Amino acid sequence: MDRKRNCTLCGGAVMMLLLGHMTTALEVPLDLPQPPTITHQSPKDYIIDPRENIIIHCEAKGKPHPSFSWTRNSTHFDVEKDSKVIMKPNSGTLVIDISDEKAEAYEGIYQCIARNEHGSAVSNNIVIRQSRSPLWSKEKNEPITVQRGMSLVLQCRPPAGLPPPIIFWMDNNFQRLPQSSRVSQALNGDLYFSNVLMDDTRNDYICYARFPHTQTIQQKQPITVNVLDNSPSGERAPSFMHPPGTHSTATVLKGDTLELECIADGLPTPDISWSKVNGELPSGRFLFHSFQKTLKITEVTDTDGGDYRCLANNLLGSNHHIITVVVKAAPFWISAPQNLILAPKETGMLTCRVDGNPRPKVTWSVNGVAIENSPKDPSRKIEDDVIILSDVQTGSSAVYQCNASNEYGYLLANAFVSVLAEPPRVLTPPNHVYSVITNSRALLDCASFGSPLPKITWFKDSQSILDGGSYIIHQNGTLEINVAQPLNSGKYTCMASNNLGNKENHVYLEVKEPTRILKQPEYKVVQRNGVAVFECKVKHDPTLLPTMIWLKDNGELPDDVRFELGSDSLTIHDVREDDKGTYTCIRNTTLDHDSASATLTVVEQPDPPTDLELTDQREHSVQLTWTPGDEHNSPIKSFLIQYEDSLHERGIWANMTEVSGTSTTARLELSPYVYYSFRVLALNEVGLSEPSVPSRQYRTNPAQPDMNPSNVKAVGTSPDSMTITWKELTGLESNGPGLQYKVSWRQKDVDQDWNSLTLANVSQYVVTGTDTFVPYEVTVQAINDYGLGPRPEVVLGYSGEDSPTVAPENVQVSVQNGTVAEVHWDTVPLSTVRGRLKGYKVSYWKLRSLHKQDSEPEKPRVLIFSGNETEGHLSGLHPYSQYSLNIRAFNGKGDGPSSSDQHFLTPEGVPGPPAEFKVRNMDLDSLIVEWAPPLEDNGHLTGYLLKYQPINTTDELGPLKELFLLANETSITLDNLKYSTRYKFYLNAMTVKGSGPTVTEEAVTVMDEAMTSKQVDIATQGWFIGLMCAIALLILVLLIVCFIKRNKGGKYPVKEKEDAHQDPEIQPMKEDDGTFGEYSDTEDHKPLKSSRTPSNGTAKKDDSDDSLVDYGEGGDGQFNEDGSFIGQYSGKKEKDTAEGNESSEAPSPVNAMNSFV
Repeated sequence: MDRKRNCTLCGGAVMMLLLGHMTTALEVPLDLPQPPTITHQSPKDYIIDPRENIIIHCEAKGKPHPSFSWTRNSTHFDVEKDSKVIMKPNSGTLVIDISDEKAEAYEGIYQCIARNEHGSAVSNNIVIRQSRSPLWSKEKNEPITVQRGMSLVLQCRPPAGLPPPIIFWMDNNFQRLPQSSRVSQALNGDLYFSNVLMDDTRNDYICYARFPHTQTIQQKQPITVNVLDNSPSGERAPSFMHPPGTHSTATVLKGDTLELECIADGLPTPDISWSKVNGELPSGRFLFHSFQKTLKITEVTDTDGGDYRCLANNLLGSNHHIITVVVKAAPFWISAPQNLILAPKETGMLTCRVDGNPRPKVTWSVNGVAIENSPKDPSRKIEDDVIILSDVQTGSSAVYQCNASNEYGYLLANAFVSVLAEPPRVLTPPNHVYSVITNSRALLDCASFGSPLPKITWFKDSQSILDGGSYIIHQNGTLEINVAQPLNSGKYTCMASNNLGNKENHVYLEVKEPTRILKQPEYKVVQRNGVAVFECKVKHDPTLLPTMIWLKDNGELPDDVRFELGSDSLTIHDVREDDKGTYTCIRNTTLDHDSASATLTVVEQPDPPTDLELTDQREHSVQLTWTPGDEHNSPIKSFLIQYEDSLHERGIWANMTEVSGTSTTARLELSPYVYYSFRVLALNEVGLSEPSVPSRQYRTNPAQPDMNPSNVKAVGTSPDSMTITWKELTGLESNGPGLQYKVSWRQKDVDQDWNSLTLANVSQYVVTGTDTFVPYEVTVQAINDYGLGPRPEVVLGYSGEDSPTVAPENVQVSVQNGTVAEVHWDTVPLSTVRGRLKGYKVSYWKLRSLHKQDSEPEKPRVLIFSGNETEGHLSGLHPYSQYSLNIRAFNGKGDGPSSSDQHFLTPEGVPGPPAEFKVRNMDLDSLIVEWAPPLEDNGHLTGYLLKYQPINTTDELGPLKELFLLANETSITLDNLKYSTRYKFYLNAMTVKGSGPTVTEEAVTVMDEAMTSKQVDIATQGWFIGLMCAIALLILVLLIVCFIKRNKGGKYPVKEKEDAHQDPEIQPMKEDDGTFGEYSDTEDHKPLKSSRTPSNGTAKKDDSDDSLVDYGEGGDGQFNEDGSFIGQYSGKKEKDTAEGNESSEAPSPVNAMNSFV
């Protein structure tokens, strides 16, 4: 996971902004008088295209706006006298029409002068030169003959152009000539051969020169080179072709690019290497070109001067050349002069500090005139590169020029001195809001102007801010908060002050929460055609509007509908192979951003292996090799090798073996008499690849079988037969043609020969005429045309079984209790089983109940006892019943005869629960308990046990009473019980064996009528009724008083109300029905539940205090002569549901109560 966080106001961006705040030259507002300042000019060396007009730029500002003039070759250039030259309005820019003139006529050195009443500023010397692309001089190139192995130089020597041309070598077909360490182009354009080969013979070595300014190409006449082999040069150690000798010197200007070149001849072709004597090559600034023959150093510094060694080396020796580099420097600024604003009587200084090699000469001018030729000024003092101005006076404004030059160039700078008396002004817009992110740097501007230069003071919330600590006040007035925190938010005031006044400005700082990604996108491994979801959940300042940008590999997302952008997620549907890469989410706000990245890996099944090859072919094995296919970002775990036997099972591929994913070969063991083809599949985490293209067919020779049929069995199917079965060999296992099976059998432990026969294309044989259940030895052997298989394994089997012939004897039954009995028997003799004894089957059934008549006989139940068991338990018997049972032996053929039926009796048991148990009440103090006999007596009933007890109101049980009842009783009446009491009853049936399961029931005695009558009488007593009525009347009176108090009572003087309000929005009396507009009270905005909407269906909305319609008796309300409303206030008018008529009745308590509902 790659994660990067950036803040728009930190790092490099902050540094640039800070420099901008602190180094911007002093600007004078354009509404104030000021000398001219050059704002735009053409470059010093200006090469023009002769096909286009010449435009020489010169723009300037000042107050008043400056006028412009030009010099050409140091003399005045009268623009008005040349009709081809136009000066743009309010500008010094010249436009020269050369459509009918030669551009050479306007070549020269131009300088622009911008002047107003406060001084003159001058431009650089602008050298105007026409670009040139001269033709190649006509020449006839004689063929060059050279012996093989010798060195050779083909000279280009293009015509001098402006700017210099770009050189390249091509042939007649406009194809670039191939270059190498042996053949290369030098910096001057010549083509060097360290040694020539016979292949270098050709007649179309052509040098081309392309002139970039005019986009023209010039061609040199073709050069013919003939390489001879009659006296070839032998091998030799390197020597230098360029530069010659052992030492040379190169000069380069500081800041330019240095190019050093060494080209050597030799055979074999020498290798070139570079080093710096007594030093290292500058890290990060050097490159090698032209097959190491050129060393290029960019942005040359003084430390790059010194000796550089180029070493040429081949098998026969080495040679070196030393190049001494001398670094010179055109003039460059150390401190350029800046505009100076001075108040009268102030002192100032102009500084012009430069350096160069050789040291530049510094000269001063004022208003374009050499300072020594300008009028003397007693307030001015010149000390080399500094001018000191003291006690300046109003009207002494001027523009000073500093010129620094040496033999490699010059620098020219204008700096004006403006003498003003100006009160402070703040140039930063007022009430500007600065927004920064917490922990970032905040810079609050307070750009100001004044003369004398104003002093800047900062305040926060009326508290003075001192320079130091977390605050820094820069020289230009900018307030810096190094690490802004939320508590730094607020209002800031900057005050600019000088002796002429004060000026303040307010700005605001808002410190915002940083944008942070809370849930970053995670690394994804997705199968092809799957779905990839990247989440990117962000926390940001709520006042900032964030935007989300997703990138793929630092570029835009593909324009594809499969890419779905959510508010905080990116979903890629139907993922493809080319979707893999790094996805970055960038959450931007206007102040900062945060980003996080994750990689998507797209996996799929590997491509099938290729290039299958069979090697090391032997009788029963072969070596298979292959080339793995593309893994598709998921390592191959294994290779699956499959084969096809086109002789026996054409079109069917079977798995043969599996090898590791790092293998590309496998030794395969083969069977005889098979026509093999092989293919390989690759397996990775996603799945299997498609099969490879099959290998060529490989056939093995036939042989005798090396295995016999498997799964041989001999099973009896009838008492006089035995079936022999086996699993046939496959074609692959047959090892040859004519596959058959030799089946042999004989009775075990009997001295007799094997019975045998040979069969083909079958998997079983039935032997008939066998004795019943006799053991036999059986073998099955494979045979083909080439011989017998290995000695077969003997398998033991039996002929068919028959049912047992005798029944078990000595059957005895022992009854354990009323539900369980135990049975015993003797085993049958093995000779009578006539097969494998599987066990015994015990059948038993209920004959009858000893107490009552059964409705229908019971079906026998069968228990199976395996093997040689001779006893078992019979469970689930009914007590007090007669049962019968018999036993028979059984084997694989079936059941033998049954033993004679044995009868036995089960003793009595406890009875079942009484049936139909219920309790009903008869009187206040008695209950009747009724039941029916148990459905299962399980013996002779001896009676019933009845228990009962009361249950109080807390569900607690009272004392328990017991009653023993006779067996013939089915009900009982219980007297002397408590009235209105709940009782719980328990009932059990009993035999001599004990009590059966308990049944329960609950019942309640009847309530006492006297008590009931007494309670009713109390409720109907007169005093009770009077009390209830008094309470109801009191509640009614309270509701009426509340209602009247709410509506303020009395009559409503409408006129007085209107006079008091004088509300222009009060609705006038309607002309159609004479009603008044609504007065509404704050509490009446919501109608009472009993109110209705007006009959016209419109809801009245008004901001008045009260509404006559709301309180009146209807829309046609009557008024007294004094304008008061007739009648008392009432609830809001109600309409009849059916007719819509309004009620004219006086308000009643009922209506008043309804209004509160």
